[in-house]
Amino acid sequence: MSIPSVSLCFFLFCLLFLSPALISSSPVQDPESVVQEVHRKLNASRRNLGYLSCGTGNPIDDCWRCDPNWEKNRQRLADCAIGFGKNAVGGRDGKIYVVTDPSDQDPVNPKPGTLRHAVIQDEPLWIIFARDMTIQLKEELIMNSFKTIDGRGASVHIAGGPCITIQFVTNIIIHGLHIHDCKQGGNAMVRDSPKHYGWRTVSDGDGVSIFGGTHIWVDHCSLSNCQDGLVDAIHGSSAITISNNYMTHHDKVMLLGHSDSYTQDKNMQVTIAFNHFGEGLVQRMPRCRHGYFHVVNNDYTHWEMYAIGGSAGPTINSQGNRFVAPDDRFSKEVTKYEDAPQSEWKNWNWRSEGDLMVNGAFFTPSGAGASSSYAKASSLGAKPSSLVGSITGASGALNCRRGSRC
Repeated sequence: MSIPSVSLCFFLFCLLFLSPALISSSPVQDPESVVQEVHRKLNASRRNLGYLSCGTGNPIDDCWRCDPNWEKNRQRLADCAIGFGKNAVGGRDGKIYVVTDPSDQDPVNPKPGTLRHAVIQDEPLWIIFARDMTIQLKEELIMNSFKTIDGRGASVHIAGGPCITIQFVTNIIIHGLHIHDCKQGGNAMVRDSPKHYGWRTVSDGDGVSIFGGTHIWVDHCSLSNCQDGLVDAIHGSSAITISNNYMTHHDKVMLLGHSDSYTQDKNMQVTIAFNHFGEGLVQRMPRCRHGYFHVVNNDYTHWEMYAIGGSAGPTINSQGNRFVAPDDRFSKEVTKYEDAPQSEWKNWNWRSEGDLMVNGAFFTPSGAGASSSYAKASSLGAKPSSLVGSITGASGALNCRRGSRC
């Protein structure tokens, strides 16, 4: 029997594993169905298409990086999302928009060809870049729904000013950007379709700020040294996947949940998968409130205070991660229970399952382990922690060049 050609294999892979997700603008309603669907697709791909794997064990990367023609099939990336943000199609069903101008001279009436002009359009768009560029925004970049910012094929830096805001919109993909040195803005522009104008309060200085956003996927970005958080999700945001990112040199890395009193975040579901939390990080990887958080197959090589923390009774499901504790004997604990006495936090559902603890790291679990709670905080099958090094080895913005495999 002859071996199928690569093109035929790729066609079969797309048919069996990458059927487009239904577009939705509401959070994941049935977490159990998410888990079952991901397991079914992964198992089917192993049985039928195992020879197509690029060998990393990273299901997102093995979905699209095998394709030497990725540049011609850019929008297929949208079908590779997993976790709670798996239905984030971004601009998959729209046109390609090429950013040719790195300037941001007029945030109110942005010039065609600029990134700001692209993200405020009403129709779905898949936004790419004509060349390497550094974009210093004058005001935060407030996006419209159904947009993908795809940095593959160029070295694209969003740096030195306010950065990306995903506010009250849905279906956003941010991929392959270097986001760093983000600062607070002045009075920031709001999106008011069909024009982009008006004023509101200053931006916080986050790298990526998700505010009331749903179906969001942040993948393969390199983030560091911002004024506030690197990625924050608050005010009723949900259906989010944060994957394959490389985060370094920052204090308060990731805040998920607005405040202890903001109970609308009880429906928040976030997947944090395949990221490398690297040098110079201090805390909040993530810090969670209220909702359901799946922390799976990440590599934690640096923290100064703690890795995972929370308050207001979040459910935290930590699976298959590698935690390398700092040498400081007072900072070995992975977890930090915030703003509550032990009599209260002992009832929160926090578990560590299959995590690898290195250099004295330890995780303090809590709660009775109710299966219903962890079902809502489960979004994909965890790989063994021994594979974390290979799974996260290509974290951060990739050096993809046109005409070659990424």
